[in-house]
Amino acid sequence: MKKTLIAALVALPLLGGCVVSVNDGDADARWTGSDWQQQQKDNRTYIADLQLGTGFAQVKNSLGTPDFSESFRHQQDNYQVLFYATQSKKSDGKISKDECTPLVFADGALVSVGDSAYQALINKL
Repeated sequence: MKKTLIAALVALPLLGGCVVSVNDGDADARWTGSDWQQQQKDNRTYIADLQLGTGFAQVKNSLGTPDFSESFRHQQDNYQVLFYATQSKKSDGKISKDECTPLVFADGALVSVGDSAYQALINKL
């Protein structure tokens, strides 16, 4: 018992710099260091150069899997909305829709970009 206590007391100062990292499943492991900032900058650059009418598959192939997506049908049109992270303030490992730029597609073609365009579409439904 005395040896264990002495060993613990000797080891205690050595443990002061330990960091325990716990992932609750919500964190996105791809955001390390400043990678998330570069990824979002790349997303903004690509989105700024998009032309209306660009195909859904082309955008998804270029930007990859969106952070969020929605699909719905209204009257005769099929809509798909892809949300890509473009404006996070810190790397907390979690992305919310308000940190994303929505890309709205109707029948496979880009018809609008940005939150106001997305809100106008939602209000139309």
